[in-house]
Amino acid sequence: MDKHEKTRYSDAELQEFKELITEKLRSSKEEFGALTQSLSNPNMNGTDDTAGTYKTLEDGSATLEKESINQLAARQRKFIDSLESALVRIENKTYGICRETGKLIPKERLRAVPHATLSMEAKLKQA
Repeated sequence: MDKHEKTRYSDAELQEFKELITEKLRSSKEEFGALTQSLSNPNMNGTDDTAGTYKTLEDGSATLEKESINQLAARQRKFIDSLESALVRIENKTYGICRETGKLIPKERLRAVPHATLSMEAKLKQA
């Protein structure tokens, strides 16, 4: 089979991507856990007996911090979902195929963005 006519990645290549994605998924879930932990435990970096003096000043910054942690957690959750979808595509042997052009997404792009579903060609057309 001509290398340029390749329509999907081999099982060995898919396994390589599966390992990469599984590792990214593990670290992403850890990070997500840490973010949600800090949301559920907002007083972790202060003690209750000294909180009264600085409470008014800290309330505003605590609210801002909580909002930004919420945004980070939401982004992390979306990234985890994307990685999990990529694992499903590996199982279905459709991983690495551009959903617009039907061509294989180059390995370099997949290594950088393992959950990509568009080739750069298709992505640039969207812009």
